[in-house]
Amino acid sequence: MALTLSESAKLSLDMLQRGVIETIIEDSPVLDRLPFITVEGNSFKYNQENTLGGASFYSVNAAWTEATATFTQKTSNLAILGGDADVDNFIQRTRSTIQDQRAIQTQLKAKSVARKFEQTFIAGDVTVNTDSFDGLRRLSTSAQTLEVGTSGGALTLTLVDQLIDLIKGGKPDILLMSKRTRRRLKALLVASAHYVEQGSDAFGRQVMFYDGIPVMVSDFQPDDETGSVGGSALSSMYAIHFDESDGLAGLQNGNIETIDVGQLETKDAARVRLRWYVSLALLRDSALARLRSINNS
Repeated sequence: MALTLSESAKLSLDMLQRGVIETIIEDSPVLDRLPFITVEGNSFKYNQENTLGGASFYSVNAAWTEATATFTQKTSNLAILGGDADVDNFIQRTRSTIQDQRAIQTQLKAKSVARKFEQTFIAGDVTVNTDSFDGLRRLSTSAQTLEVGTSGGALTLTLVDQLIDLIKGGKPDILLMSKRTRRRLKALLVASAHYVEQGSDAFGRQVMFYDGIPVMVSDFQPDDETGSVGGSALSSMYAIHFDESDGLAGLQNGNIETIDVGQLETKDAARVRLRWYVSLALLRDSALARLRSINNS
């Protein structure tokens, strides 16, 4: 059974771990929506649908033609994400009268983990870093990718609609983009006298909507991409459907763990470690679409 991190945080009896998970979720625009599948072992094998096999109409006594669905088996390997934080015992004892120094360092380390996950969620590439996992840029197939122009081009509402239409089986759950692209999208809506929809996310923050779809921004979606032929200072927009059965899902073996490593031998300090065995799996190609080569015009 898949759970989101926010749901798993509610089930945790460890207050420190619960706080770490809540910090990680709050620092990422996708982790409050991304479902996670619990994986036994260090990898996850799944069958990605290719063809359904089809169906036909038949006359009485006609011979029926058999056609079964076809699949491609894929594997996603778990990656080890985490970090250590050391707190000097003297600092912990003398400066924790108002704020617990160890708790502060743990919270900041949680933010680092969240930001590294989000960066990899978008731009992860196992051919560059074999210890990480593939992100949206690598998971998007050519059939699910639109290009504004081979060397860049201006965003249009028609292109956004085409991007949304690439998601099969319903609307995407979010549109993910950079802040620059969101500004451009908002300007297009205003210029076309279109009502700019607003709402709140799980943390009460104001979120823009397009056609009822939350418009989420990530500081890790760069504005310095290049087109397929040339150009510079370009960006991408992603339409994503989250689902543990036929969409984009996270993978993890266990939950995010906060480990008290204890006192260190080489210095007068205590260490806390955040550890997460995590990856991504795209269970259906048409659950993810990319609009690339967006310039700032």
